[in-house]
Amino acid sequence: MTTVWRPRAQAGGTTASDDPGGFRRRLLDGLAASIVEKGYRNTTVADVVRRARTSRRTFYEHFADKEECFIALLTAANAEMIRQISAAVDQTAPWPTQVRQAVETWIACAESEPAIMLSWIRDVPSLGDAARRLQREVMEAFITVIQTFCDTEEWRAAGAGPASRQVVVMLLGGLRELTATTVEDGGRIGDITEVAVRSSIALLAPRTSV
Repeated sequence: MTTVWRPRAQAGGTTASDDPGGFRRRLLDGLAASIVEKGYRNTTVADVVRRARTSRRTFYEHFADKEECFIALLTAANAEMIRQISAAVDQTAPWPTQVRQAVETWIACAESEPAIMLSWIRDVPSLGDAARRLQREVMEAFITVIQTFCDTEEWRAAGAGPASRQVVVMLLGGLRELTATTVEDGGRIGDITEVAVRSSIALLAPRTSV
């Protein structure tokens, strides 16, 4: 299965005359390609426009700076990731199956663009207010999605829902860090699938009295 996490320009080299968003998509793809090759911090606006086959003037018509372009890339990528996870989860399935479906989709998205995922996890916290605001907004979006999954008759009947905000934050934080360290160590993100699924199920499992 190949899951494309970030938005890509249409095949055939879309131009601004064909589509008003064509240059913007090309610039986002140019930034993504440069991140894959040399990382966000080493990427310059010149790198982006060269890969997008456009000009600095066009870049600044769409974005104030490299960080704004990065935020736009991550905003679109995370929206697509949430969309794919939402589509993958069958809310009529047993709740552990739903957890597996969600985690496997997360991992497939991350594995399709590991450099972008790593940059999202590692670079954003050290950037400006807009990037940190995006980080918080995306976290809130993922929390909402997971809590919605866990607040159904299927989950309640099993005693496994709804999930608290604190538990969901722990789940997401652990999954993000495990993903990042795996990429940094040169591993395959897909190799963490089973431990990620088991750990997520354990966190969301019905609480038992001690």
